[in-house]
Amino acid sequence: MTLNQLRAFLLAHRLGTFTAVAGELDMAQPSVSELVRRLEEELGTALFVRGSRKLTLSEAGRELLPHAEQALAAVDHGSAAVRALNTLSGGTATFGLLRNADYYLLSDLVRQFLDRYPDVKVRLVGQNSAETAAAVRDGDLEAGLVVLPIDDEALSVTPLARDEVLYVSPDPERTRRPVAVEDLTTAPLILYDARYGWADPTRRQLAERAQLAGVALDAGIEVEHVESALRLAAQGIGDTIASRAVVNSRRFPAELHTAPFAEPLYDTIALIHRRNRTLSPATGELARLAQEALLEGGASWADG
Repeated sequence: MTLNQLRAFLLAHRLGTFTAVAGELDMAQPSVSELVRRLEEELGTALFVRGSRKLTLSEAGRELLPHAEQALAAVDHGSAAVRALNTLSGGTATFGLLRNADYYLLSDLVRQFLDRYPDVKVRLVGQNSAETAAAVRDGDLEAGLVVLPIDDEALSVTPLARDEVLYVSPDPERTRRPVAVEDLTTAPLILYDARYGWADPTRRQLAERAQLAGVALDAGIEVEHVESALRLAAQGIGDTIASRAVVNSRRFPAELHTAPFAEPLYDTIALIHRRNRTLSPATGELARLAQEALLEGGASWADG
């Protein structure tokens, strides 16, 4: 049983003659008759009552009719969905964003995308880079922006930009000189991304540096968001870290002071997707716009 056979069967029922079906399908009339004959042969029964001027469904034909309609409708809907996806007139773009995406001028990403492609649904997930990488690897997201390092097994990684990570303190004395990793062991330390802890990419870099220096880092206070860490630091409770994009934003508390690390520390922002996997047009376009926004906005949060 083929789709062409089912289509010829349905048209024969609707139009009433094989000649009319032939005109609809731009086929010779004997070819249409042969399609229906082979379908009847496979089913072992006649689908039409012949002999009248107009084709009439047999009992078997009436039984087949709703199933044939459902089968062809499903195929047509599937084809239309794929065409819509390929032409960016439908489908869903799935993309992972940095938790602090707003600081990198990505807050208008959805508006920009939907202004161009209003019929495409968007699913943006903003979370820690470790979780974004796992979601892309598992197929829950097609692509995403992350901070390195991550577990890149099965992933294609394209670095896009770097943002310096700074030491932040309410005490100006603690920021008069570049900060060594050993200094973090003597400070009351507030760190964000509590849920992911030392699996967070920025924290991983600090932990690796501490290990090489022969010291251990321990956060006295852990919170989920960088804004919470900054508010606590502004109250004099402890010191924290923040990327330059955050420090240069309007939301950064004026009473806080910053210093670079003695060995400069950077968040490297990268685009990731499954290795050897082509992105859907919708997600590919969303990734392109995100990359464009990130690169164009770099001047507002880069060094200085």
